[in-house]
Amino acid sequence: MDTHQQLNANSLDAYWMPFTSNRSFKTAPQIVTGAQGMYYSMSDGHKLLDGIAGLWCVNAGHGHPKIVEAIQKQAAQLDFASSFGFGHPLAFEYANRLTSIAPQGLDHVFFTNSGSEATDTALKLALAYHHARGQGQRQRIIGRQRGYHGVGFGGLSAAGMGPHKKQFGMLLPGAAHMPHTHDPVRNAFSPGQPAHGAEIADALDQMLQTFDPSTVAAVIVEPVAGSTGVLIPPVGYLERLRQICTQNGILLIFDEVVTGFGRLGRPFAADRFDVTPDLIAIAKGMTNGAVPMGGVIASNAVHEALMQNAASGAVEFSHGYTYSGHPLASAAALATLDVYVSEGMFEHAASIEPFWQERAHALKRVAGVADIRNLGLLAGIELGEDVAGGKAMAKKVYDYCFERGVLVRPVANTIVLSPPLVISETEIDMLFSTIAMSLRSL
Repeated sequence: MDTHQQLNANSLDAYWMPFTSNRSFKTAPQIVTGAQGMYYSMSDGHKLLDGIAGLWCVNAGHGHPKIVEAIQKQAAQLDFASSFGFGHPLAFEYANRLTSIAPQGLDHVFFTNSGSEATDTALKLALAYHHARGQGQRQRIIGRQRGYHGVGFGGLSAAGMGPHKKQFGMLLPGAAHMPHTHDPVRNAFSPGQPAHGAEIADALDQMLQTFDPSTVAAVIVEPVAGSTGVLIPPVGYLERLRQICTQNGILLIFDEVVTGFGRLGRPFAADRFDVTPDLIAIAKGMTNGAVPMGGVIASNAVHEALMQNAASGAVEFSHGYTYSGHPLASAAALATLDVYVSEGMFEHAASIEPFWQERAHALKRVAGVADIRNLGLLAGIELGEDVAGGKAMAKKVYDYCFERGVLVRPVANTIVLSPPLVISETEIDMLFSTIAMSLRSL
């Protein structure tokens, strides 16, 4: 009996699916049964070109044999070992490998199991850093409108997407939000980084006049805002944020859960923009999506403040997870990094970016397209004259593409694209041609 035959209305009901209209899905379920390379296999035999890398994470393509082999081998040798006062070799090996490709001065890694845990950990590290230095009054966190930092209470409080918050009350006190960077009047259809908008960062200066800089612990931003529809930072914007934070003793956190591990053609967005934060939250591409894993890469200054100011023998940072540095995740992460480096995947992403940009912006001529945003192997295609109309269009585009073997992601009124880094020009053509046909069919 195949997987599809085993599933019926009763067997679907027990699983409460995340970020899903469960009632709608379970009336017409779409069940994935396999994946290889750039393609998913569905239970009815349908093949889907994966235009979203699973969920921003399968950067090396599905089922890479070296990653699969590493997980299998590790499961047979050591399935689990606690990291609480204990250790196993692969976690240390991966931490060293990871810091070797991180921006200079970020030399320490704290492992988590997801991006949500990574952002919450980064925020706690920022608070603990200031506490260790005798500045415990620094408790305010500043995020950004339309930002997404996972679903933990810390990340959700710092994030700026209202629909994700409305069911959960006031969340954490002390969070504030800078303006987002989306400026369609000046920057619509910008290829790559928009030219206008660096001055939007000056809103942070104004906020500091309101709150007093000595009360602010950290500023957290996605270098490229992903889940809100791919918002690219204007030229000079991130540099200005870095300058303001440095001047006021505030830690700058980059949420690179999406942009890390080659999405922008470099190991991290910090490399692409030549802006080094104090903390980088990572996940998704760490293990190619094969085993849950996340982490925070911390600067030497943050690490040393906690190490040097804790009492002898004390736990320097009272935080962690049962599965931090899990053996299978560490094995998958090491193999994934080996694949990225040995097969030149970051370089491939960089080399194919001009073609990706060209094909994305060719959609400007198609009726219904309101804006196109791109950087690296990311793109957002905004639709409609207003959000409600665009949202309806995006759902129709998704359905059309799915029926014709292409998987895209509708986010409100925007089609979001983030394919595996191994995508070819032929597959890029297929992806954007199908989107174009779907728009012309509306």
